[in-house]
Amino acid sequence: MSELTPTACTILSEEESAFRDAVREFAESTLKPHAAEMDQKQAMNPEVVQACFEMGLMGIEVPEELGGQGGTFFQAVLAVEELARVDPAVAVMVDVQTTLFENMLLNWASDELKRELLPRVCEDTVAAYCLSEAGSGSDAFALACEAKEDGDDYVLNGHKLWITNAQEAGLFAVFATVDKSLGHRGITCFLVERDQPGFSVSKKEDKLGIRASSTCEILLENVRVPKRRILGEVGKGYKVAIETLNEGRIGIGAQMVGLACGAFELALNYTGERKQFGKAIRENQGVQFQLAEMATRIHASRLMVYNAARLRDGGHPFTTEAAYAKLYASRTAEFVASEAINLHGGYGFTKEYPVEKFYRDAKIGQIYEGTSNMQLQTIAKALIRGGHRP
Repeated sequence: MSELTPTACTILSEEESAFRDAVREFAESTLKPHAAEMDQKQAMNPEVVQACFEMGLMGIEVPEELGGQGGTFFQAVLAVEELARVDPAVAVMVDVQTTLFENMLLNWASDELKRELLPRVCEDTVAAYCLSEAGSGSDAFALACEAKEDGDDYVLNGHKLWITNAQEAGLFAVFATVDKSLGHRGITCFLVERDQPGFSVSKKEDKLGIRASSTCEILLENVRVPKRRILGEVGKGYKVAIETLNEGRIGIGAQMVGLACGAFELALNYTGERKQFGKAIRENQGVQFQLAEMATRIHASRLMVYNAARLRDGGHPFTTEAAYAKLYASRTAEFVASEAINLHGGYGFTKEYPVEKFYRDAKIGQIYEGTSNMQLQTIAKALIRGGHRP
């Protein structure tokens, strides 16, 4: 496919359609029975995590010879979307594992590290991506976490915040600076095991949404990391993170599309069942207009996400398209989830109906992996440079 049109990017091959359908069936049969309980307990059910591994969802793009499924980035995006239709918390666990951590290893790890680590993260080891700190959010590389060279090792000290998958993870990609005076050129990525001395998972955040997904603080106190566990090269962590996050934003866009679909389907079904004045409320034109607006925004969001994913798989530039996708899909998710609650009336405001969870889960889409303002900045820079036109 040399050029992507607004319709071509949503056409699925037979293989992609079969894959999507299999993930949808998995989400309905395996995730849905646990979603409400996991949200209430603020914990991922270990059986659900294990099922994701057994389904092959934790290693979609990894080559088969390294333990994965040998699939495409687009398939990973499809999986995240379908999981988010049922539970966005499980979707983000898979998203971090695939579009962030594993892609980072595939693109930057030595052959030795690939052979050592990729089979683990495909088979049974959850991974986490540790970039954010108290003083570095949107300014992601104002890092205080330090790494000092000591013989064949680096010694890491500092702490990280907002680390997704931290409660479940056994392997962590930790970004630290080897020399603060070098600015972003000192940033380096280290691969750290959970059981290394001095490494600990601390406070677990009590969140508004995606509550089953663990978000924790990470503490590093004289954690020794062998030089062979550096991802890429010393000082290349900035490039590693930027390129990986650009891909990850497409995954978050897919999560938001799936979330919006889940909320929309609940609203569509409820408005067909709920009767007022002797007829189903979706027979009223006003309700029909609400449903049509919701569906239109979902469709537009999916076009953006799929287009960005197709561009990435095709080896074309996709940074601006990823920003479009994440920005619009996250806004769509919040809008659709809010409208779905409105269409449920008073029931939508209660936990008796699952739609309120989608509304709580939607908000994070405009915050993590680059806030909406950061996406706007990325888009604006592309427009001003003159290399991009809408």
